[in-house]
Amino acid sequence: MEEPSLWARVLGQAAYQFTQIQPMIPTYAHLIASALFPIYTGAHASLTRPSSAAKPTKRKSRPAEHDDEEDEEEEEEHKMEGLSPTDAIMMPLFAGCALAGLYFLLQWLKDPHYLNLVLNWYFALFGVFAVSRLLTDALDIGHSIIYPRRFARGGALYHVDQKQQAAVPVAGEIKDKSKLSSPLPGFLSYIPLADGFRKLLWSDRAMPGNKWTLRLYIHRLFAGKLLLGPHGMVGAAVSVAVWGYFNFVDKPWYLTNLIGFGFSYAALQLMSPTTFATGSLILTALFIYDIYFVFFTPMMVTVAKSIDAPIKLVFPRPDSAVSGKSQYAMLGLGDVVLPGIMIGLALRFDLWIFYLRRQKRVQATEGSSEVVEKPKYFSLAGRWSDHFWSHSFFGRPLWTSRVDKPEPPFTFPKTYFKASLTGYILGMFATLAVMHVWGHAQPALLYLVPGVLGSLWSTALVRGELKLMWNFSEESEEEETGKETTGEKDSSENKTPRERESVFSLSDKKAQAREERMKKVVGKHVVADSEDEGNDGENTKDKVKAVAGHRSRREVFSFSIEAPYDLKHPRSLMDGKKDKAAEAEDTNKTNEHEPNSAPTLTDKNDEGHAGKRVRLN
Repeated sequence: MEEPSLWARVLGQAAYQFTQIQPMIPTYAHLIASALFPIYTGAHASLTRPSSAAKPTKRKSRPAEHDDEEDEEEEEEHKMEGLSPTDAIMMPLFAGCALAGLYFLLQWLKDPHYLNLVLNWYFALFGVFAVSRLLTDALDIGHSIIYPRRFARGGALYHVDQKQQAAVPVAGEIKDKSKLSSPLPGFLSYIPLADGFRKLLWSDRAMPGNKWTLRLYIHRLFAGKLLLGPHGMVGAAVSVAVWGYFNFVDKPWYLTNLIGFGFSYAALQLMSPTTFATGSLILTALFIYDIYFVFFTPMMVTVAKSIDAPIKLVFPRPDSAVSGKSQYAMLGLGDVVLPGIMIGLALRFDLWIFYLRRQKRVQATEGSSEVVEKPKYFSLAGRWSDHFWSHSFFGRPLWTSRVDKPEPPFTFPKTYFKASLTGYILGMFATLAVMHVWGHAQPALLYLVPGVLGSLWSTALVRGELKLMWNFSEESEEEETGKETTGEKDSSENKTPRERESVFSLSDKKAQAREERMKKVVGKHVVADSEDEGNDGENTKDKVKAVAGHRSRREVFSFSIEAPYDLKHPRSLMDGKKDKAAEAEDTNKTNEHEPNSAPTLTDKNDEGHAGKRVRLN
């Protein structure tokens, strides 16, 4: 009998492995989708104005008339902690020491119950804020889908003006188009609404912007403020409830994953490799670290199975029902966050290139050299919901766009982001396949790092942008010098990355930079008394400012809450009562001097002030 050919044996082995892995396909699909969710959302949440776009102009006063382009909401700037090449050495060393310490502690304790208890409370401190941020942003996105800033109806593009409580036609077929009083977008604006219900919807639309301001000041230690809106309050309440249930009741896998999502989502907005060279060096160092501690020591697997803290994503396996014991597939948060910071950097690089290619070289004055004119930056926050209500399913605009007045971009080309995301997915497929065939835990970074880095650098090589990618840095020249650069082209050819210090270092330069940032925050937060005690007039005026701001140089600790609406001062209320009492007394005196006059009633208008008098017959 003739033996089967090589290809036949390969196909037979592949078919056999597929039948073996088929019951695990739902679990693996769940694992990949859960890993991609915080990476995709966290990378987009980290977007901010790139250095290739112009800084927003600060206006002292807004114009009376509505200008749809001037009414765009500015995106909040993210202060990310940049990593340095030194971190490529320090991060694996610190991670290795922590892992070894946990491993030997577990061997000494025998029972990891108390260690898990301590670690859960330790992570609870940060997890409340991380999960709250994730839930708050999710509520904001849901709210923006119901109430977008722009929508199309009847061939015209409408811009919603919250102050006027109307949707104003701004582009397309705006002839004979009037303002819409409904706050609902698109076809929903045809629904007739009662006046009371329409006002309620307008109030609901403005609800996320009504934020309370919490200020905390501790002398020489901390000074800052927090804006907390209704969505933030809901997110904080749900986050506290989740952590309470997780620590005191039970630790189901879905709550573990929710907390893991929050950690990953927040970490991708806090850390940045700054340059692709630094990020590649850090991932390569952690690539070696992961291989060593998984294949050559039992530390990684032992700690991952023993620690019941939210430092991993877990997924129920289908064989749990057969064995009667809960079994889970696990993925460490490091396998999500570490490649994720490079994927987020790739997305911000795409945004930088998008605005770089829209720059123009103009001549400022006659005889002077050319300068670079940077394009205006449009925040991408809420653009997706605007695109949903103003474009068809295939992306065609539902209004006629003007060439001389183009609309703000809804998106931008994401070449490097898609390439890195594809490399991450292929690396995850390879990890799961090898783990299933060999039946041994695999270091995910062994496959994820080559997938992400290989896809990024190969894409730059094919596009001929290796030099542009190598010289790209998120520390722009504007941030280094504190002023705009003019007369030179803002590209990678004239830009050299500034050396960054490690996040683990405590050098004088870094301490001084942190002290300068603290002084800047304190300057916004603290109103000092006047030091000139001889000038009574100015001293009194400064003291009034200090009392109004509840801050002075002698203050040690303070905490204040500012409402999103104006509050009446108690003194003004007392003055109002005194005015009413004086008016009543004058009225009584008038009636005493005129005994034959009839009594009068005071009719009040809508604002609560005294109106005309009505004589009773």
